[in-house]
Amino acid sequence: MTPPRLLDIALASEDAKPLPLNELRHWPKSSHVFDESSIWAINAALMSGRPLLLRGEPGSGKSQLARAAAQVLGWPFLSRVVNARFEPEDLLYRFDAVARLAQAQILPRTDTALLALKAEGFLLPEVLWWALDHTTAREQFKKAAKNCGETAEDYDEVKELGAAFGPDKGVVVLIDEIDKADSEVPNSLLETLSIGGFHVPYGGHAIKSTGIPPLIIITTNEDRELPAAFVRRCLVLQMDLPEDKDGALDHYLRRRVAAHFQDAKIDPEVCTAAIEQLKQDRTDMKQRDLTPPGQAELLDLLRAVSR
Repeated sequence: MTPPRLLDIALASEDAKPLPLNELRHWPKSSHVFDESSIWAINAALMSGRPLLLRGEPGSGKSQLARAAAQVLGWPFLSRVVNARFEPEDLLYRFDAVARLAQAQILPRTDTALLALKAEGFLLPEVLWWALDHTTAREQFKKAAKNCGETAEDYDEVKELGAAFGPDKGVVVLIDEIDKADSEVPNSLLETLSIGGFHVPYGGHAIKSTGIPPLIIITTNEDRELPAAFVRRCLVLQMDLPEDKDGALDHYLRRRVAAHFQDAKIDPEVCTAAIEQLKQDRTDMKQRDLTPPGQAELLDLLRAVSR
């Protein structure tokens, strides 16, 4: 089945209203303004099956684009923020060795107790397992959840993921700030996606992609150079602020201010002053070879002033 395309909702128009984003897990309510380049990039990723790598300044809306795409598609949304301690398998599964050790210390030395300590009972599926095959991921989650302190019975897909899994849906996976990890993480990610599966350890079976392929969106803040082979295998979208020419930057920022402050009107003079301050600060920071402030800092400034 061909997955739905974002272009079908015609969000590329300059007059289009911003998309209200629902509250989801730790993500607060917000608004997103799609531009034409991001719509085409997501469509290309959907149709080619390639990961979409989002590059650009911090605070440019890279992570929010993934969440907005999931809401428009009506697909479940999964996300993981990468850190320096990430291992390649951390996107596939998580083995809770601490919970297993705690169980071993309290259980009696019997054959039944040893069966309860089998490693597969402490293996929790991670985002790519859910995205490739949510059926086996759910089965494994129910098997290991209680042992690892999770609540399998209370897991509400719509509340946690924005939409329920289904045979007519894919999954949107956000892998945030992949530049924080060692180069083995992006390289192993491409291997898993290229073969559409992986092998579960501790006597487990092979996981293979079923149904509609997931939409994998990866962000980087360029803190560390990514492997060239990894970048070549991705579709790449550069998400930087427009240059300050012919009013392009002002127009871009005012649309986003209007989207985020629909309920709290911002005085036009205050908005103009804040944008001018941002442009001056960006110029100063670039001259000092420092990371310039961007859209997120502008919204924070106006939020502070308005409150």
